[in-house]
This record gives sequence, structure tokens and C-alpha cells, in this order.
Amino acid sequence: MVDRASREKQLRDRLTVLEGRLHRIETHLEQPADKDWEENATASEMNEVLDELGHAGNAEVQAIYAALERLKSGTYGICARCGEPISKERLDVLPHTPLCKTCARELSQKKQA
Repeated sequence: MVDRASREKQLRDRLTVLEGRLHRIETHLEQPADKDWEENATASEMNEVLDELGHAGNAEVQAIYAALERLKSGTYGICARCGEPISKERLDVLPHTPLCKTCARELSQKKQA
């Protein structure tokens, strides 16, 4: 089974990285627009990319907070869908996942259909 203290540290370290990145994205997006039309067009495209990265980062932050709550409640490492254990290998790669590999694959296939 997973060492809870080291897993919590891993999650909190990732949270620190993400929150720093999100702060930098937010700061950049708050910059005033350039008066040069070409520069403004380029900046607008970059802002769209940064906005998407910000949304993805926020989703991961929420998932990490949820994983920390599962650690606290004692349900970390148990699939939220089927109740089976999530493999250590999967948690090593995706420590904030609430789903086992099988359930994640099934949900992904349903979304694609």
C-alpha cells in the first residue's frame, strides 16, 4: 500500500507548482493589450493557449484537493466508482486520480461514443 505521508507530500508539492504556474498565467493575462495590431493578434493567440492551460491547471488543483480529502478520510487509493483498490503504479503516475484503470478506461470510452 501507499505511504500516506509521502503521497501527501507528493500531492502538496504538485499543488505548490501548479499554484505558482496559475499565478504566473493570471498575471500575464491581466497585462494590458498592446497597441500594435500584429503584436495584439499574437498576444491574443498566446492568451487563448494560456487560458486553456489555466483551466487544465485549475482542474488538476481541484483533483489534488479532492485526493487530499480522500487521504484524510481514509478512502485514498480506492476507486470512487467500483470500490476496488487503485494500483500503486497508477497512483505513482497520477496520484490524484479517483478511479482505477478499468473505470477510467470505461468512462473515457463512454465519452468518446
